[in-house]
Amino acid sequence: MARPIMTNNIGVIVDSFQVGVKEGLRKAKEAGADGVQIYAVQGEFDPSHLSASARREWKEFIASLGLEISALVGDLGGHGFQDPALNPSKIDKSKRIMELAKELGTDIVTTHIGIVPQDPGSRIYETMHAACVELSQFAHGMDAYFAIETGPEPAVQLRSFLDGLGSKGVSVNFDPANMVMVTGDDPVQGVHMLKEYIVHTHAKDGIKLGEIDPREVYGEYGYEGAALDHENIAKLAESGPTFREVPLGEGSVDWNGYLQALKDIGYNGYLTIEREVGRNPEADIRQAVQFLKGYRKS
Repeated sequence: MARPIMTNNIGVIVDSFQVGVKEGLRKAKEAGADGVQIYAVQGEFDPSHLSASARREWKEFIASLGLEISALVGDLGGHGFQDPALNPSKIDKSKRIMELAKELGTDIVTTHIGIVPQDPGSRIYETMHAACVELSQFAHGMDAYFAIETGPEPAVQLRSFLDGLGSKGVSVNFDPANMVMVTGDDPVQGVHMLKEYIVHTHAKDGIKLGEIDPREVYGEYGYEGAALDHENIAKLAESGPTFREVPLGEGSVDWNGYLQALKDIGYNGYLTIEREVGRNPEADIRQAVQFLKGYRKS
């Protein structure tokens, strides 16, 4: 396949630098990124910790670096929205993160909601559906998107779930590496399957080494394995027996095909670099920026 010419902006997840938000922002700029994604669940960007003046100061600082925010990360971990007892508080916090995103100049919050069950009649499916209908309506009402990250289930399964929500306020943050590493789904086909819903993407790469039950990675309410925890996922991705996250361009993602698919569906949003493992994430991120910039040349 011919190498596609890419016009998308390049983003970086600030937290991937592991140096704090302010220094991470500076490093993103030095690496050549156009924008950034920032975790807003706890720490410096927790909405409950940010006063109105602090929000203005952060927005001004980011703009002073010549960056924009591609999205916020609003992933609350645990079992996503599968536990009915926890959903009221999680839904409320998710709404506050969406409000913060709009204040900071982005329409997108990315998240994991838990593995979508195959059976739409199951209790977990119904619980997730009810939560996502509420969140979708809230997001749609403020011209925003609560974007589910791909990977825990095949694209066709996620598409069916999204089609039943009644609006596109809940949409998709497309991560090709998650699909390759866990379900073995084809990202190129996934892009076409989810084309109406993709509002943001993660630029990440990986390889699948063996079969794994997605519940062992992402958890499931009532399942005895681990719940969604990014530290656990990072350990699995760095040294686990079944999949491995690798620097961009060194894994099984077909970048020519994947970027061409995004171009074919008219996606013009961010390609935001995520690096969850590795001893020198800054070097890997700089390499990833240059890898993607290579697609801007004919």
